[in-house]
Amino acid sequence: MGVVPNSEKGKQAGMELTNIPYLASSSSSSFFYSSCSRCTCRGKRAGNLVITASAAGGRCAADLACSQLVEQENEDALSGPRSSWHYRRREFASAILLPFLLPHVDVSSAAETYNESIIRSGVRNVLTKGKAAGVLRLVFHDAGTFDVSDKSGGMNGSIIYEVDRPENTGLNRSIKILGKAKAGIDDIQKVSWADLIAVAGAEAVALCGGPEIPVRLGRLDSSTADPAGKLPGETLDAAALKTLFSRKGFSSQEMVVLSGAHTIGGKGFGSPIVFDNTYFKVLLEKKPQTSSSGMEAMVGLRTDWALTEDDECLRWIRMYAEDQAKFFDDFRDAYIKLVDSGATWRTA
Repeated sequence: MGVVPNSEKGKQAGMELTNIPYLASSSSSSFFYSSCSRCTCRGKRAGNLVITASAAGGRCAADLACSQLVEQENEDALSGPRSSWHYRRREFASAILLPFLLPHVDVSSAAETYNESIIRSGVRNVLTKGKAAGVLRLVFHDAGTFDVSDKSGGMNGSIIYEVDRPENTGLNRSIKILGKAKAGIDDIQKVSWADLIAVAGAEAVALCGGPEIPVRLGRLDSSTADPAGKLPGETLDAAALKTLFSRKGFSSQEMVVLSGAHTIGGKGFGSPIVFDNTYFKVLLEKKPQTSSSGMEAMVGLRTDWALTEDDECLRWIRMYAEDQAKFFDDFRDAYIKLVDSGATWRTA
C-alpha cells in the first residue's frame, strides 16, 4: 500500500467519524468538539507532543484520548507509511474516546429514574409489618382514581393532595412515613411520589410474607389532586363493584384478587401482619366474628362480603382459598397493572 497524503488522511478520518453511530449528528459533533477544545498544546518533549488540560489543571479521559490522537498524527506525518503498530494505537485511542462522543445524558435526570434498589432500601428503613397495611392502602387510593374513559387519575402521586377527603382518612400517617424515606432517597437520587408509593406497596406485601413484586420506575407526579368520587364506596354490591372496576380497566378476577390485600391490616382476616390467602378462606366461612366483649363484630367491609354474593366472584374466591400460590401469582400481575394504570412516564 502506498503512502496516503496528509490531505487524504484528513478526509478518511472525517469519513470514519461520520460512519460511527451518533457522530454524524450535529449535536454529537458539538459535544465532541467541546470535549477536545479543553486540550491545549504546551510543548514537545523527546519528540512527543505533551497535552495538558488548560482549565482544570488535570487530565480528563477525553483529554488523554485527544493527546493520543494528536500524537499519532504527528508521528504519522514524520514516519510516512503507517505501520500495524500505528493502526493499533489509533484503534486504542478511538476506543477510549468513543464514550465521550455519545449523546449527552443529563446525569441528574437519569439518577431520578432507574435505581430501584436505592428506593427499596430507603423504604425498608422506615417500614414495619405494623405499618404495611397503611402503606398498601395508600397505593390503592392513589391508583384507584384511574378512569379508562378519559385516562384521568391513576398512579401519579396525587394522593398527597387528597388526604383531607373522607375516604382517605388516616392515610396522612402513611404519607409521613414515606416522606421520611423520600428525604433520604432524594439525597442520593430524586424519586417521584408515584414511584415511591408503588415500590413501598410492593415492599409492604413482601415484608408480610407475600410475593416479590417487580416495579417499573419512571412515573411523573401530578401537581394537582385527582377528581373526587372515583374510589369504590363501602356499601356497593357486587354488580356495582364490577361496573366500577371495569371503568378502571380491571376484570372481575382482578377485582377479587386485589381485594385479597385486605388480608393484612385491622379488618379481621387472620393475622394483621401476614399476607396470605386467609382473606378468601374467611369469606367462604360466612360466619360473623365475635369480639372480646362477646358482641358480634363485622369482619372486613360490606364490599368484601358482597363478592361472595356474585357467582363469578365466588368462583375466584374458592380458587384462591384453595391455592395460595395461584393467589400470589395473580396478585403480582394485578398489582403491576394497578400501579402502571394512569401513570405518565419519563422519556429521558
